[in-house]
Amino acid sequence: MRLLRVIGMGAGSPGHISHDAAAALASSDAVVALDKGDTKADLLELRRRILAAHAPDLPLLTVDDPSRDRHPAGAPEYHREVQRWHQERARLLADTITSSLSDGQTAAFLVWGDPSLYDSTLRIIERMQNLGLECRTEVYPGITAVQALTAAHRILINRIGEPIMVTTGRQLQKDLDTSDTTSRIKAVANTVVMLDGKTAWTHPGIDRDHTYMWWGAYVSTDKQVLRKGWVGDIADEVARTKAELRAEHGWIMDTYLLRYFDPDGDDQPETLMT
Repeated sequence: MRLLRVIGMGAGSPGHISHDAAAALASSDAVVALDKGDTKADLLELRRRILAAHAPDLPLLTVDDPSRDRHPAGAPEYHREVQRWHQERARLLADTITSSLSDGQTAAFLVWGDPSLYDSTLRIIERMQNLGLECRTEVYPGITAVQALTAAHRILINRIGEPIMVTTGRQLQKDLDTSDTTSRIKAVANTVVMLDGKTAWTHPGIDRDHTYMWWGAYVSTDKQVLRKGWVGDIADEVARTKAELRAEHGWIMDTYLLRYFDPDGDDQPETLMT
């Protein structure tokens, strides 16, 4: 039986790897990674940098990532397309592991952030097992993009006793299309948005005058870009910046925190979060 290690590698810095994760990586037989093509070659290069820092002799096995329709017609079609895509990924990865690693050897997956947060690796491993791959799994947690963002901006993720919502850009757009969204955002107060393929913060359902945004792209890498301010003041500028960065690098990973401030409160961001 093979061992599959799912290792959270943080938001792109080799220093985000924990001691336990580094030891697990160094004692593996190979790292398996999806190759997303030339436009996202940086994603593989960051993995190579992590290997160079923690396991320089470990081979990197790459698998061409299958194509995916990123603009399906609606929610049911979106979920069907993701399921199909995951199944094809599982098949290709299982074939590579079976052909490259012997029974008893260990393959490691370096996962962005933490394996538990908006990552499909553990689900794909389940599919690989359903396809007949006999394996057991170990998971090593990592620093999430949420933690990297708040550290870069030197802020807390919430105020005292307040709840936190972590969501995707697609889901936020969907929520913002409902009539009671403004009251929901005020009630939650702290909304972290990940995987925003568009610019959900520009949606008219957000109270632009009383919602503050802390935004970051490529956080913890040498490409890091940060912005903060009232949504009404910076929404369009951040949207332009995001488009320019995507055009420049061919890909983008950005995360942001939206926080509602009571206009009559005394905890405004300019005075408390400089």
